[in-house]
Amino acid sequence: MKINRLYEITTILLNKGTVTAKELADRFDVSTRTIYRDIDVLSTAGVPVYMNKGSGGGIALLESYAMNRALISEAESESLLIALKTLQATQYPEVDKALEKIGALFKKLPDYDWVEVDFSPWGAIANEKNKFNEIKQAMLQRKVIRFVYVSGEGHRSDRLAEPVKLIFKGNAWYLIAYCRCRQQLRTFRISRLKNLEVTEESFDERLVSVSSAKAADYQRELVQLKLRFHAKALNRLYDYFDDAFISANHDGSYILEVSLPEGEWIYSYILSFGSLVEVIEPEHIRDTIIDRLRQALIFYEDCTLSALKR
Repeated sequence: MKINRLYEITTILLNKGTVTAKELADRFDVSTRTIYRDIDVLSTAGVPVYMNKGSGGGIALLESYAMNRALISEAESESLLIALKTLQATQYPEVDKALEKIGALFKKLPDYDWVEVDFSPWGAIANEKNKFNEIKQAMLQRKVIRFVYVSGEGHRSDRLAEPVKLIFKGNAWYLIAYCRCRQQLRTFRISRLKNLEVTEESFDERLVSVSSAKAADYQRELVQLKLRFHAKALNRLYDYFDDAFISANHDGSYILEVSLPEGEWIYSYILSFGSLVEVIEPEHIRDTIIDRLRQALIFYEDCTLSALKR
């Protein structure tokens, strides 16, 4: 429809600045004459659009122009709000102010607070948001940060790092930074950063690829798992996995077949099911689970003996 094309033309001009009539004609598969007529319609409607002729010219909007809220439909307004709500759930700073302004702008919505998304784990603490803000500011101001990092294996180490990029993946924030201690880009899970401090030392941007950062939990090599679960565990399986990965057995048990990044969390996840799960494949993960169960049994037996002696 023509009205949709007019709206898209206005959006393109807002985003790109100056666009030629031919570029718009190719985009919408119409003639340049049709584009010129569309520009006349927009101008008549009060949109401050103008054309420059000659080399480097094109169609543009006055820099001070902002799109009227009436051009955004109710469905699009709702999509924008839920996108901001989702970003808010990741604890991204300053989203609350944006939500308040957007909610006021689209008054046709009864309440901009109609949806709530919360990715934070149980037991999360309030200072996580402050930690995120400090990292963001250090990144923008190119300030070195100091922190204690707890690895996936539980090792604590003091780090000095130059923050490069923030990533949200698998319900967790990660920081890619140049680690002064390791002399290379590394990926850190933000929840494991302790005693964070933004120093006064500045750093220059390094000509290194972010993709070269050492693999984090979400980037580890995938392992193909085949697990058998008791029927009592089905509700927990559906908390994380789709039907496509789960199949039912005749005895009432269930098979989960899925590829996941291998790491300490896999062992913790499997062990959390206790006797309700059996590792079928791969063999090395099955052996690790058996070994850890044996160690746990020895630990409790030793604790029981010590208690009896007392």
